[in-house]
Amino acid sequence: MTDSPILQGRRVALRPLGVDDFAHWREVRHRNGDWLTGWEPLRPTGQADPAGDRKAFAARCASRQREHQLGTGYGFGIFVGETLVGEINLSNVIRGAFRNAHVGYWIDEAQAGNGYVPEALVVAARFAFEEVGLHRLQVSIVPGNGPSRRVVEKLDLRCEGLAERYLEINGVWEDHLRFAFTSEEWAERADELRMEWLD
Repeated sequence: MTDSPILQGRRVALRPLGVDDFAHWREVRHRNGDWLTGWEPLRPTGQADPAGDRKAFAARCASRQREHQLGTGYGFGIFVGETLVGEINLSNVIRGAFRNAHVGYWIDEAQAGNGYVPEALVVAARFAFEEVGLHRLQVSIVPGNGPSRRVVEKLDLRCEGLAERYLEINGVWEDHLRFAFTSEEWAERADELRMEWLD
C-alpha cells in the first residue's frame, strides 16, 4: 500500500482529502447542510467546524492521515473527474481476531441517484479485503435514511438486524440497521461486483 492511495472505479476515484481540497469541500458541505445534518453526529461543543475553518479542516486531514499510517482508519473523498461529490470512510478499524471496519459515506444531494456511492463502496471493499486484509465491513444506517439504504440494497448487502439506540445522531440516540459484508462474501461476489460497478 502507498501512503496516499488513489483507488479507481469505473467513474469514481477515491483519494484522501488534503488542505488544498478545503474550498471545494466547504462549498459542498455548506450547500448540503440541510441534506446531511439529520444523519450525522453533532459536533462536540467548542470544536471548530471544519467546513468553516481552514485550520480545523487541516487538522481533520492530518488526523485521517495519521489513522491511515497507523492502519486504524482510511478516509477518502469521492471524486468524479476533478469534482468532489462526497466522502467514504473506513473507520474504527480493529485488527486481531476481528479485522473489522465501520463504513460511513455521504454524497452531494445534486449527485445523489447516479450510483456513485455504491461504486465507491465496491472500490473501498476491494481495498479493504484485498489490500488491507480485513475480514468484515459494517454499514449502520438509521432506518429512515432512504438514500443510504438504497446504497446497500443496490449491492445486496446482508442485513444483520436492528441495533437499538446504536449511535447518537443529531443529538438523538437512533436505532440503526446493521449491514455487513465479509471477505468470504467478497470472494464469492467479487467478479460480479467488479463487472457491474468497476470494469
